[in-house]
Amino acid sequence: MTPTTLTLGDLTVARLGFGALRLDAATAGERAASTAILRRAVELGVTFIDTADSYDLGRNEELIAEALHPYPADLVIGTKAGQCHPGDEWIPLGRPEYLRQQAELSLRRLRVDCIELFQLHRIDPAVPLADQVGALKRLQDEGKIRHIGLSEVTIAQLTQATEIAPIVSVQNLYNLHHRRSERLLEHCEQLGIAFIPWLPVQPSAHAGAGEPIVEIADRLGLSTTQVALAWLLHRSAVMLPIPGTSKLAHLEENLAAAHVVLSDTDLTALDPVPMRV
Repeated sequence: MTPTTLTLGDLTVARLGFGALRLDAATAGERAASTAILRRAVELGVTFIDTADSYDLGRNEELIAEALHPYPADLVIGTKAGQCHPGDEWIPLGRPEYLRQQAELSLRRLRVDCIELFQLHRIDPAVPLADQVGALKRLQDEGKIRHIGLSEVTIAQLTQATEIAPIVSVQNLYNLHHRRSERLLEHCEQLGIAFIPWLPVQPSAHAGAGEPIVEIADRLGLSTTQVALAWLLHRSAVMLPIPGTSKLAHLEENLAAAHVVLSDTDLTALDPVPMRV
């Protein structure tokens, strides 16, 4: 039986979280629908929500606060800074003064005095890693963030970062079809660091008839998305998937994957899926 919770430092969360990136708030109708999804996610037992300062230029954080503040005592909201999104591009931006500014803005938008998980969204190659993690460590020492995480890093970068500050989470691309972070996941397992796979279900990987995931889904009466999420939960006890959606029906379907039990035969059938980098 797979564990139902994991720890982020001294915080315990349910092992299926929610990624808020896909929520919309441009119109009153979209805002109302997104608010309903956030509230329903919490009702269904979600205790970890992932967002970032760059999602909808900060409006994603504001939406979460409008929907859920004052927050339930067991709800952990993780946000990120270190990557800006001015148009179609995602640009790493890790200058210490920028990270501090964005942390202060996130505190204001989320309506909290301390951010429980603050992740470096990307490592800026133009800024020494020690300066970027050091900026987060100073914010932690000041009580403005509780725990520090990293996103899209290598084992070497994680090792360097842990020499500067305790790291409780890593958020890298990982799913049934993309496993380039396999060794990093194993490294996180050894250290007890939570692994948060972004894009936990590959949308472009349309499984056809005869593929193991389709056969398993049909036999168990599930969607292939549910099987893919259940595979992640079975893959590692430190795995914290954050499937996101803008539809209530998909939210409920995704979260039901927490109760899916895959047999050893199922897991063996899924294991040889080729890695696509």
